[in-house]
Amino acid sequence: MQIEDRSFLVTGASSGLGAATAQHLASRQARVVLADMNESAGFKLAESLGPRAHFVRVDVTSARDVQEAIDTANRAPGGLRGVIHCAGILGAGRVVGREEPYPMEDFARVVEVNLNGTFNVVRLAAAAMAQLEAEDEGERGVIITTASVAAFEGQIGQAAYAAAKAGVAGMTLPIARELGRLGIRVVSIAPGVLETPMMAGMPEKVRQSLMEQVVYPDRLGRPEEFAMLAAHIVENRLLNGTVLRLDGAVRLGAK
Repeated sequence: MQIEDRSFLVTGASSGLGAATAQHLASRQARVVLADMNESAGFKLAESLGPRAHFVRVDVTSARDVQEAIDTANRAPGGLRGVIHCAGILGAGRVVGREEPYPMEDFARVVEVNLNGTFNVVRLAAAAMAQLEAEDEGERGVIITTASVAAFEGQIGQAAYAAAKAGVAGMTLPIARELGRLGIRVVSIAPGVLETPMMAGMPEKVRQSLMEQVVYPDRLGRPEEFAMLAAHIVENRLLNGTVLRLDGAVRLGAK
């Protein structure tokens, strides 16, 4: 699918991976709807990207919020053709803590946002795309979700986060198999250690430990590199039903 003059929805678009993706798509002359909880940063970024960009405040766990964002993108000529879902939260804590077991409400919150929120976006976007007129080779749209290398080698303290991201990775193929008959592709990106606001909020000791586990290049990944991969997925129709690691060959240790 071409990027120019197509309409895309990017979640988690106020910062980090989402912001970089929105900027990259806009630079390729796409129409972009930015969705995020952070209104001030979202409106500011949309304004900087010009008249083809619009911001909508979205809680990805809310069907109403997500549907509003999808409707906004779908009103563009040709309808909503691509979704890059980057919204998510961290969740860290040992199963058996010093004072009490890991709180169930904390576990549920991480799963609700990172897994249920992803499925909420996927299901509503797919329903909208299914109504569109098919383009070349019968393609109607592409949905890109964000997993994590923690889905495959989660560290101590990442039980909730790893479980949610493993769910994102695990549902990629069955959803792609179902939606293929409609001409809708589904691909997940599993980032490694990238320089994002989430990473910036970690203690320096943790950041350094993670960075030392990257084989090459000897640095944190850049959000722009995620955006470049997302754009390639949009343009390459053979990419479907798979999880692509973007990680510099990192394999996370136990801690």
